[in-house]
Order: sequence, then structure tokens, then C-alpha cells
Amino acid sequence: MHRIALFFTGAFTAAVAAAADFPQWGSAWNRNMVSPEKGLADSFDLKSGANIAWRAELGSEAHSSPVVSGGRVLIGTNNSKPRDPKHEGDRGVLMCFDEKTGALFWQLVVPKRTEDRYFDWPNSGISSPATVEGDRVYIVTNRGELACLDLKGMADGNDGPFKEEGRHMTPADLPAMAPGPLDADILWITDLTTEAGIWSHDAAHTSVLIHGPHLYFNSGTGVDNTHRRIRTPDAPSLLVADKATGRLLAREREGIAPNIFHSTWSAPSMGVLDGQPRIFFCGGNGILYAFEPLAPTTAAGEMQTLTKLWHYDPDPTAPKTEVHVYNQNRKDGPSNVFGMPVVANDRIYFAGGGDVWWGKNESWIQCVDARRGTRIWNTPLGKHVMSSPAVTGDLCFIADTDRILRCLNATTGREYWQHELQGDAWASPLVADGRVYLTTRKGDSWIFAAAPEKKLIFQTHLGSSASSTVCAANGTLYYATMTSLIAVRFGAGK
Repeated sequence: MHRIALFFTGAFTAAVAAAADFPQWGSAWNRNMVSPEKGLADSFDLKSGANIAWRAELGSEAHSSPVVSGGRVLIGTNNSKPRDPKHEGDRGVLMCFDEKTGALFWQLVVPKRTEDRYFDWPNSGISSPATVEGDRVYIVTNRGELACLDLKGMADGNDGPFKEEGRHMTPADLPAMAPGPLDADILWITDLTTEAGIWSHDAAHTSVLIHGPHLYFNSGTGVDNTHRRIRTPDAPSLLVADKATGRLLAREREGIAPNIFHSTWSAPSMGVLDGQPRIFFCGGNGILYAFEPLAPTTAAGEMQTLTKLWHYDPDPTAPKTEVHVYNQNRKDGPSNVFGMPVVANDRIYFAGGGDVWWGKNESWIQCVDARRGTRIWNTPLGKHVMSSPAVTGDLCFIADTDRILRCLNATTGREYWQHELQGDAWASPLVADGRVYLTTRKGDSWIFAAAPEKKLIFQTHLGSSASSTVCAANGTLYYATMTSLIAVRFGAGK
């Protein structure tokens, strides 16, 4: 194991602040990757077990990120290593673990879509992070379904109104299985393909945003298997559903779908400006939008249209129509956004650029006035970027697939420092306890001081590639690699 410690606080005695859950990706509705946790470990050793509270086996791929709520840790993966022998073959899986011990409580197992592998890419599993509120779990599955689950699983019985878990977990050409104690309890489910007319692509990825009685989420609609055609040009990119029933209530109607270059990757965020909530969303056409939220009293009926307040084009010289002629053009083409828009200090921070698989070799991070949708600053990044920013005080951290972590001035965009990561970063940096935590596709874990002067605290290899953002909750850090979930807690493993 390779480790670097440029400074190590071996006699760590900082007071532990009030601990808190991490119930959604981005910690809160503004999506800022910043946690108030204190007393976190600044090093760990997988070989000796130092500061390792527990490890849990996942599948062979985990592109989701862990969330923690109500004593449970949830993360998406695949079924390459079945926890229940009745579930065989490639599946999407959402696993729910005990926060203290890592024991598996239950799992949602979802058969793959079979009509086209580009609808539901092989072995990609459930890639969306879950969102938890109380005893309800909201997730978008690998089949492009919005689902509400019982956090307690089947422990308190099969709650309704949905009662067809056995049919749902079984491939269509096989007899329905009987649900067991390890299976998830689905409360309701909404098929976005049939009910919203979307066309899923690769692996559905969103993080559901809760505002009052409503759920906001990106639809995951994208290109077909040719990568040069939008088969459902009227499909919505941003949707709103009733969180009690899953009924779809509203959508954007900004004509986004025909100009999506690849797919709809970015989850929505929310800010409160002058006492008024606002929904911010980056479409697959590379445009940032601000919408009024739906009225709390909106009832199910005819699909409502979200009211746009403004839109902002971060790449105004890029093509906006007939974008698919630029497929595989690494010099020219449209921009897209994979990470989420982060709201901090009445500003929106977001990173985007050319598509990592099919687009131009160009990316950037920008800061926009959240009230007016006007640019404040723009800073170039490497070839491509998948991450969401983390903004703390006057510092902004962002990582890219050019293997660089940058610390910027959040007010001006000026770079304080950068560091070569030796591997692509698909994960977002997390700021907690005065440190920046980041993982890479090479399988490294990095910890830096969250400061304008670069201080590398710790580096180690996780044993497997990592796409997931580190999560901090209740004094514990959660690292997800492709194959395992690791709970890191100061003083554990002694």
C-alpha cells in the first residue's frame, strides 16, 4: 500500500461537533459538497484496519455515491456478486446497510431492460444516488423508474399501495418470484418511459431533490443507440412528481430534448433568493435554467409547465442545433454538464464542457449570478469534467478528468493551487472538517487541507477504481469503490 503523509495529526483530539446524517448527494438542497462534520479521520489503512469501522462487499461496478440517513447507508451497484441466490444475472441493485456494522438490511433488485443495451448499459447497476426523507427512500432505477421505498424494508411488512415487488424484481420472461426479507419494500413506482415519454440512455443518473410535497429530478432522456438521433424530441428533461404518490405533476417545456448531445446527466438544485425558492437545472443541451418551483397545492391532473425565470448559455459560440454532426469531434461541438449546479452566496457554481466520450476536449467551471443568470467568472479546466464543485468560504474546489484538483478563489475564479491526481476524477470533492476528500478512477484516495495554500495530508490506494463521491455523516467517512463500501471512523479498528 502506497501512502503519503505530508503532515499527520497523530494525536488528533479535536472536539466532535454535533453529528448529522447525509441524506442526499450534495448534503443539502443547494447541492454544495460541504459537510459540517468534525472529528473525522485524516488517515486510514486498509491493510492493518486502522480507522476502518467496517467494509461491505458490493458488485463489480458502483457508480452511485453513498448517502446516510436514519441509521442506514444506501448505495447503488450491480448484481455480479449476488447477496441473494434467487437473483441471478446482471441486475441493478440498491443496497441498504446498517450504519454501525455494515450488515445488509435489504436490497432493491431491478432486472435490466432488454430491448436495447443502450437503454440500460450492461453491468452499470443502479447509478443514481438515493435521497432519503424520514422513512422514505427516493431513487431512479436503472430502468428509468422513479421509485419510493420503505427505509425499513420488509421488516415491518409489505406496505402499499404497491404490492407487486415479486413481479417487478423478476425478468418478464420468468414466473414472478416471492419477495423475501432481504428484498426492498416498494411503496410506489412511476415508469418514466411510458408515463413521461423519455428515452433512457446508458445508465439513468439523477439525485432526487425534495421541495415541500414535490420531487424534482432530471429525466435521463438522451440519444438512441446511434448516438446521432433524439428519438423522443418532445421528452421532458426536468420533471416534478408528487412525493406521496409518484404522480407526475409538471415538466419543463424549453425545447431541450432535440439539442441534447448525449444524455441528461445533471440533477437539479435549489436556492433561496430574497426569501423565494428557485430551482436550477443544467440541461443536456448545456444550458443552465432557473425555474419557479411548483405551487405546494398543485394537484395531479393535466401536466403543468414550469415557469422559466431565466436561462444562461455558458458556451455561447458552440452549436445549439444539429449538434449530433459533432459526434466524436474532439475539437468543436456543444457543451454538456454532468455534475450539479451548486448554490452558494447567491451564486451558482457549475462545471461543464465537451462530452467525455463523444465531445470536444474543452471544459470549464463558471460562476453565475443566481438572481439574474449573468456570468461572474469563467475558469478553464482540463479536457473534460464530470464533477460538481465544493464551495466553502472564499474557496471553490473542482476536479476533472485531466487528473487535476484545483482550489480557486470563489469570488474571482483565480486559481490558488492545483494538484496532479495521477488518475481521472469522476467523483466530486467533498469538504469536511477543514479538509478536501477525493477519490479517483485510478483507485486513489486523496486528502488535502481546505486552504488557499496546498497541503497534502494523506494519500492511499483503495484497492479498486472509484467513481463515487466521499460521504461524511455522524463522525464517519464512507468511501465507495467499484467493489466495496468502506466506513472510516477515527479510532476504529484498534
